[in-house]
Amino acid sequence: MAVRLQMKLGVIAEPDRSPDSPDTVVVVEPTIGAIARSKGHLYLIVTSTIASARAQEATQLAAETIRGEYYYDESAGIRVCIEKAIASANKRLHHQRERLGLHGTNDNGPIGIGIAVVRGNELYVATIGPAEAYLIRQARLSTLPDPHRERGLPTRDLEPDVWRGEISVGDSLVLVSPNVMTRLGPDELKDAMVTLHPQPSMEHLHHRFLAADGNGSDAMIAFEATEVASTHRSRTLVPVRPAEPLAGAPDRSPIPLADNVSGGVAAVQASASRARNAAGGVATRLVGRLQDVLPHRRTAYRRVTPAAARRETQRRAAMAILAFVVVLSVLGTAVWAFGGGSGTKGALASLAAGEAALRTIRTNLGEVFAPGVDLVEGDPRKAYGLLSAAWTAIGAAETAKVPAATLDPLRAQTRSGLDRLYHVVPVGAATVISFAGAKVPLDIGGLILGPGSVPYVLDDASDSVFRIDLKTKKASVVFRAKTKAAGATQGVPRLLGAYGRDLLVVDDKNVVWRWRPSDATGKGTSTRVRVAGAAEWGDDVNAIGTFVKVPSQGLYSLYVVDPSAENILAYSPASDGSGFPPPNPQKRLAVARDMSRVTDLVIDGDIFVADGGQLVRFVGGKSEGWSVAPAGATSFSPEGDVLLRPAPSYELIATGTEKRVGLLYAWDRANRRVVGLDKAKGTFVEQYRLAGGNPAWSDIRGMYVLPPPEAGAPATLVWATKDAVLSAVLEAVPDVPAGSPRPSGSAGGSPAASGTASARPSAAP
Repeated sequence: MAVRLQMKLGVIAEPDRSPDSPDTVVVVEPTIGAIARSKGHLYLIVTSTIASARAQEATQLAAETIRGEYYYDESAGIRVCIEKAIASANKRLHHQRERLGLHGTNDNGPIGIGIAVVRGNELYVATIGPAEAYLIRQARLSTLPDPHRERGLPTRDLEPDVWRGEISVGDSLVLVSPNVMTRLGPDELKDAMVTLHPQPSMEHLHHRFLAADGNGSDAMIAFEATEVASTHRSRTLVPVRPAEPLAGAPDRSPIPLADNVSGGVAAVQASASRARNAAGGVATRLVGRLQDVLPHRRTAYRRVTPAAARRETQRRAAMAILAFVVVLSVLGTAVWAFGGGSGTKGALASLAAGEAALRTIRTNLGEVFAPGVDLVEGDPRKAYGLLSAAWTAIGAAETAKVPAATLDPLRAQTRSGLDRLYHVVPVGAATVISFAGAKVPLDIGGLILGPGSVPYVLDDASDSVFRIDLKTKKASVVFRAKTKAAGATQGVPRLLGAYGRDLLVVDDKNVVWRWRPSDATGKGTSTRVRVAGAAEWGDDVNAIGTFVKVPSQGLYSLYVVDPSAENILAYSPASDGSGFPPPNPQKRLAVARDMSRVTDLVIDGDIFVADGGQLVRFVGGKSEGWSVAPAGATSFSPEGDVLLRPAPSYELIATGTEKRVGLLYAWDRANRRVVGLDKAKGTFVEQYRLAGGNPAWSDIRGMYVLPPPEAGAPATLVWATKDAVLSAVLEAVPDVPAGSPRPSGSAGGSPAASGTASARPSAAP
């Protein structure tokens, strides 16, 4: 009796595996005989030394490629098919190594392959990179094949070594990740496989791995060859039918007199049916005759209504409707008449309230701004009490429906006095460069002060970065997506950073580029900067910054706000300034924090972020010990200017001074203002708005501050809107309303004020 082999399988269920394991396990045991005889059973593990979602995607891609290529290829034997399948997986991983974050050398990638094929009593085994195979035969543990090959996928030159041997009854094979073997050791693996069946041995080893604080790669497969006797098949049974000796004879019952009895019964049934039909007909006729004898009413005659009677009925109906309408009109008039008295009383009360509110407003304003008197300067506390009461009275006057022509001048005077108390400074805007007349419109998404002390803007419409020449008022492209540079292709720019002569650009593939000018005209070159772990940032990085590391050598650190890491990552530079190599990065926050709402980052020794509309300072990784005072806060109004404006929502921040010196400037979108705060204490100092109702602060895409040229001089704020770059000296100017004549030389008003220069990019985006 022939003997064949059957494989008992042991594998860890997916819900029981380590949650951070990137490995993929594949078992294929064909049920079609032709495939099983030609290709055999496939057992495969794909491991990774990197624990991430992208690494798991890479192992799944390699596993699916090997399985599909192996069973699809019928051109050669098993050994050649295994080599070709592994080579195909290596090629696909190499093509997608940037997207999948497989950053290793060309000769040692992070992906490992362990594969075994069993066909009949033939065994084929191959391992590549971080994957190991062990054969247990007669309680002895052997390693298959060479355990010292450590070249993982993707690799530049791939030469897989496929081991071929015989598998007998009682032999066991284990494919396992080196991460598991590091925690457990070969002896524990051999003991489990010798004393237990494959499935409980795998569960025992995985439990031991987790108990030893194991995490990450945990793939393992075990199978054992057992003996199965083929069954003996006897001769096929053939059904036998009896002979038919009565074929062709009349159908008669073999029971004597049975045919006569059945015929008599049929005759009796037919007679009973005829009798039933006859009785039913007689009963129906009797019922019909009885109904004819019963009394019934005569047929009614048709009545015809005369036309005169019909017209009289219609006339009466019309009179009734008319009377109903008259009654409703009388009742409505009565209700209106009686209700008019209360309405008049309400109107009189509202008029009296409006007059009282106007008296309060005019009295308070007259006391604050009497001829030769200005309580805002002389007695701010008393002025605040009078003006706040006047502002409340203005609300009461609006409720009383006081005409706007009467109320608007009083409101403007009251608001102007309160703004002075809240330290509101009107400033004038001047256009640095405007792209409104460009043939291809721009959509500026960011602004930064870069090399040469000139502004650089990020254009989302053309996926480019422009350098603005302040002398010629022209813009030139320094970075553009899909452009070849240093042997690579530039991606879509997302974030800008700068220090010294370097402009840093982070594209949509998380590749960091460095642009350096070669002359004063704006020409320069782009090179790719290697940043350790940049491929793991994801697509949610929302801010970057730089800070000097070694001033004498021009070395600086790179800071990245990474919401997926819930931290601010700091990258130290290489000693030659070529990039940011390992060991990087270092986390700058002591405790993980939700960074998904961070909109801007400033570093001057301390770290400042705009987080969800609030300002936060981090010192030593902690945010305690510093808080922001309300905008407009004073000794007599510690709650700020909430009387006039809603609470601020800060989105952008900038500073032009050293650590804990000078002011931190924050843009408040909701109120179209910029607030100046003391960096050391967080106290409110000043707030600025554009004079003349200029709307250029309604949508700021980026901003920076130029420090004052000399002590006591005001700073200059530079910002970008959708299609222009503007600037404002942060000192008071005459606040002339829009459309009114301005004094000669005023910088306030519209964006086309003194110093405006409209220009087009020298290279169309």
